[in-house]
Amino acid sequence: MTDETDTIAAVATPLGEGGISIVRIAGPRSLEIADMIFQGRRVPSKMPAGTFAHGFARSIRDGSIIDEVVLLVYRAPHSYTRDDVVEMQGHGGAACTRRLLEEVLKAGARVARPGEFTLRAFLNGRIDLTQAEAVADLVKAQSEKAAAIAVEQIRGHLGQAANNLYERLACIAADIEAMLDFDEGELPLSVAKGVAESLHLIYQEVTQLAETWNIGRALRDGVRITIAGRPNAGKSTLMNRLLGRDRSIVTELPGTTRDTIEENIIVAGIQARLVDTAGLRTTDCKIEREGIRRAWEQIKCADIVLYVIDSSQGLHQEDVNSLNVIGSDRVLVVLSKIDIGRNVSESDLSKFRCFPCCLITGAGLQELRNHLANVLSLKASVETQFVVSQRHKVLLDEACSFIKKATDLLKTGEEQALVVCACDLRGALEKIGQITGRDVSKDVLDQIFSRFCVGK
Repeated sequence: MTDETDTIAAVATPLGEGGISIVRIAGPRSLEIADMIFQGRRVPSKMPAGTFAHGFARSIRDGSIIDEVVLLVYRAPHSYTRDDVVEMQGHGGAACTRRLLEEVLKAGARVARPGEFTLRAFLNGRIDLTQAEAVADLVKAQSEKAAAIAVEQIRGHLGQAANNLYERLACIAADIEAMLDFDEGELPLSVAKGVAESLHLIYQEVTQLAETWNIGRALRDGVRITIAGRPNAGKSTLMNRLLGRDRSIVTELPGTTRDTIEENIIVAGIQARLVDTAGLRTTDCKIEREGIRRAWEQIKCADIVLYVIDSSQGLHQEDVNSLNVIGSDRVLVVLSKIDIGRNVSESDLSKFRCFPCCLITGAGLQELRNHLANVLSLKASVETQFVVSQRHKVLLDEACSFIKKATDLLKTGEEQALVVCACDLRGALEKIGQITGRDVSKDVLDQIFSRFCVGK
């Protein structure tokens, strides 16, 4: 944990050449430090909140000019951190930016740790922990949908959902605690049934929220699309076609791909991780067997499998065996080489959605692309509120366990049910509260904010 009385500073923009660079200062001495460095018509400590001034940054030691800057003043509590905050925007060069930060540090600030500005925003009550986590997600977002989910979380939607569950659960817990105080553990059956029904409704909502994690995680980190099939079926050609460039080696020799090849693509505003894999077949080659083992690992963790079958060669028993192992829920079958021959009947693959294609000319590929876009868009629109953090998922699952135990116990009508139920509800409240940052440990905060860049 850091000392909130320190004044901290960091470069808030990437180092290197750019249009501008920003040095951010936050803390009780921000304006004092700005007075020491800024030279212009206005004095930073006398500027109203939300105003800016043009001038120059100068050396404290000899007064030499470091850079031409625009200085912005934010006064507590109306700032990102709820401290006094000053930002100096200079020309985007590494040398002058580094020197400006050095002068700020000489004037009495210390270098901010990763995520420390956002940590202060959380500790000072401007945002909850879900909003703080979403800041890091937004900075790292690689697709429109990932960014949109992060923005919704920054706006407080997930925190509001968690707080709503917490408050309703707290009311039930308070009622049970009151019964323990005045009724000595005796609970009429009708009352127990009503409390159990209320808890069950909360349990369902917590469960539904937790179940959005699979989709939320995929939308944030990227949907994994694995291309699989027998050797020389056209997997690498499909990879190159979907990417729009040559990435995988394509030859007439089967078994060319020995390892997985991964690339990112954007489909319907959603990031996808496209994985080309070794051909699936029985072989004595030790190296190829290792490639096949890795291919199956990628198939197991894929959200979508594009299984490629050479339609000119007919349906091979190895294809049937592989498809039976993978299952039909997440498989799209690509029937390649239709320009050579159509020797695979789609009726033999009735459990699967099939896309006849010529990967050389691109015939049929647009239908596959459109279907992928529809599938991913549907995944993205099923829920309005997603859980994207594994930390949130674990806490929700643990809360569900506590609530279910309490509900089941109340239904038994046992004499000591209230005592144990009250204990379980306290456990559930603790877990849900930790989502937004109630009573969260230093270790958890350190883990969360270590993901941030310096200056955020």
